[in-house]
Amino acid sequence: MKINSLISFILISLVFFGCKDNNSNKKPGMEEQKISYANTINPDDFKAVIDGDSINLYTLTNKNGLRADFTNYGQRLIALHVPDKDGKMGDIVLGLPTLDGYMNGPKNNFGAVIGRYGNRIAKGKFSIKNTKYKLAKNNGENHLHGGNIGFDAVIWKARQTAPNKIEFTRVSSDMEEGYPGNLDVKVTYILSDNNELKISYEAITDKTTIINLTNHSYFNLKGEGKGDVNDHLMMINASAYTPVDAGLIPIGTLESVKGTPFDFTSPKTILTDLDSNNAQMVIGGGYDHNFVLNESPKNSEGLVLAARVTEPISGRIMEVYTSEPGVQLYGGNFLNGSSIGKSGNPYMKRNAFCLETQHYPDSPNQSNFPSTLLEPGDKYKSTTIYKFDVVK
Repeated sequence: MKINSLISFILISLVFFGCKDNNSNKKPGMEEQKISYANTINPDDFKAVIDGDSINLYTLTNKNGLRADFTNYGQRLIALHVPDKDGKMGDIVLGLPTLDGYMNGPKNNFGAVIGRYGNRIAKGKFSIKNTKYKLAKNNGENHLHGGNIGFDAVIWKARQTAPNKIEFTRVSSDMEEGYPGNLDVKVTYILSDNNELKISYEAITDKTTIINLTNHSYFNLKGEGKGDVNDHLMMINASAYTPVDAGLIPIGTLESVKGTPFDFTSPKTILTDLDSNNAQMVIGGGYDHNFVLNESPKNSEGLVLAARVTEPISGRIMEVYTSEPGVQLYGGNFLNGSSIGKSGNPYMKRNAFCLETQHYPDSPNQSNFPSTLLEPGDKYKSTTIYKFDVVK
């Protein structure tokens, strides 16, 4: 009896102290917090099965309460909640409240991954060695954002591996939208406890092809549906940009931003030079240009600081770091109210801006631009980080 009693005592003690040790890891104030998120997405509004492929809503969170919602239709970031200077959460990306809005509403690229080639390719054609390829002309006489059915309009396989991490994969078949090679693509998103949304792109091909992936999120640091972004204070770490022709195709030169509306090397509001009669601003209807990033400063991962944006009312700050040589500043010039957002408000002209990290537009036809060729046996890799903070 004594031995049995001793064994029982030991077992009870192990259970007790095991529970105590687990609980002791919880520091004061670490109990479950109820965080208020405005205009949250209903997962049921993002569920569907199309040709046997499931579409769902996926949510990433970090320990600080940041939240990112994705759909695997078009691999879209549909909501991103970050705190303001008072700790209040706000959704800062434009997006629609239902899957149907993305599939059947007005054409948009809200929050989508863009491929195979982000931005424009002149006259919808390019050559690899002696082989000529033709692409859809879906932007006047030019090709834009991967074609008629780009990466933004297909269903991706999704695998959420942690509360703060998700992977999207698909194979873009040979000659899909006119691009050569079977392209095996993986995009990973991590919402870190440093309040960074890290996007890592990888791809391999079985035939020489071109590739230029980016994320097309529209940001308003006041909150989506809360007016224009003209008061946002922006710095872009670029001493040069690529001027464009009337079709927004680069003319092939790199020109200094000094003395032009494209000089964001010192912070200024987006509004400052928005109404300039500069020929490039007239062509773009505002900002819709590629900036040639400087090679420093870099973060601890070796990614260049591309831009820093501050919104004075909320106090939110967004920094963009990237391995890419360029970034496209798009000022929401073509938003026209046809899309109604999660807040119930229409998205009007200049209600958001995009900072799309990228190789330069029309690189396949511009020999002096960094190459976008991907060869069999090589791996395409690209990384971009959107980091969030507040004014201290």
